[in-house]
Amino acid sequence: MGTNHAGRSRGGAVLVAALTVDSVGNGLFLPLSLVYFLRLTDVPLALLGVLLSAATVLTLPVPLWAGALADRVGALPVVVAAQLIQAAGFLAYAWVQGPVGVFAAAALVAVGVRFFWSAIFTAVADYADGSPGGWTRDTWYAISNGARTAGLAVGGLTTGVVVADGRAATYRAVAYAAAACFALAAVLIAACVRTPPAAVRPTDKRQGGYATLVRDRPFLALIGLNTVFALSSMMLGLALPTVMLTDLRGPAWLTSGILAGNAFLVALLSAPVGTRLPRHRRTRTIALAAALWTAWGVAMATLGPGRLGVVAALLITATLLFTVAELVHAPASAALAAAAAPVAARGRYLAAFQYSFVIASMVAPAFFGTLYEVDTAAPWLALALLNAGGVAGILLLERILPPNSLREPTPASQRPRAGASTAAD
Repeated sequence: MGTNHAGRSRGGAVLVAALTVDSVGNGLFLPLSLVYFLRLTDVPLALLGVLLSAATVLTLPVPLWAGALADRVGALPVVVAAQLIQAAGFLAYAWVQGPVGVFAAAALVAVGVRFFWSAIFTAVADYADGSPGGWTRDTWYAISNGARTAGLAVGGLTTGVVVADGRAATYRAVAYAAAACFALAAVLIAACVRTPPAAVRPTDKRQGGYATLVRDRPFLALIGLNTVFALSSMMLGLALPTVMLTDLRGPAWLTSGILAGNAFLVALLSAPVGTRLPRHRRTRTIALAAALWTAWGVAMATLGPGRLGVVAALLITATLLFTVAELVHAPASAALAAAAAPVAARGRYLAAFQYSFVIASMVAPAFFGTLYEVDTAAPWLALALLNAGGVAGILLLERILPPNSLREPTPASQRPRAGASTAAD
């Protein structure tokens, strides 16, 4: 895909395929993160929880290192190394027995995951800079999001079928398959994907690294606002099983169907939605997502037990609001962060941007669990209020972000002819 001229990217189709394969590996193991070690080791559940949490905490400084590496050697090598680290970790999963082995294997995987997420958005932005097809960052981020979602769904469904027999050999086979997925994705990217060398990237007067970032108040505010949106994006998968069991008292298959439908729509619609996003300001698109999450929170707060058909219809309608918000937020927020960062420090800026997701993932279980104990509607109303504030926040932030970050420049071939009228946002 594309040519090999200087300053041009190549291997876009391979990059999307590799991200899909990578996500299949994640999806294979996502449902087994705790059950796997319970089945194959003698480590008690309480100790397992501590070990896995400790392995995750260990990775908190990783984005800082990953961002600096991405700026120094390029984001693609960091992505490849991250995938190889994960492959090694999952190979170790097949052999661990005691607490030390569990911690070491889990730490390897956690470090690889954190390096991957700290560099992949920079890699996609680098590819988009030299995209031979003329697609914008928004489109590339949307396509990447759809590919990852499809891979996660395929991996998760495969594991659900394969592990039904419960044999230890089958669990180990899943670990080997996940390792193979990450290794294959690394080989595909290393062999076939190329981005423009740093020398031919656009110049930017804002130089420096984390010191520059700490003084960049608009970008820090963007990270803070995106923490609210990241929390919202995690809440469906985290909370729906509990809500279905304890509040709505519906069947488990309805939860699975809702989550599968959400994943299917994101995978199917990411590309067509992504091609339309560049027509609008990214901040307005994010504000739309926040407004939809506000409506979703209110809708979830009003749900209660009732006839299955009515509950299912209301839940599906509410989830469609969530899905549209997810579809437009993911590419627009990533593209806005990439465009607001100095090119010379883009790796560090986008790695720091990942802390919004890190913080959200740490806060989400306590946020939901604590408020849900107070009242079943409380977490949803709190989420709606946070997103309503997010609408106002992102529109205020629009005034102080770099103007060229709000929208991707229109290619000359797509600009309206002289005299043609255009509609403003």
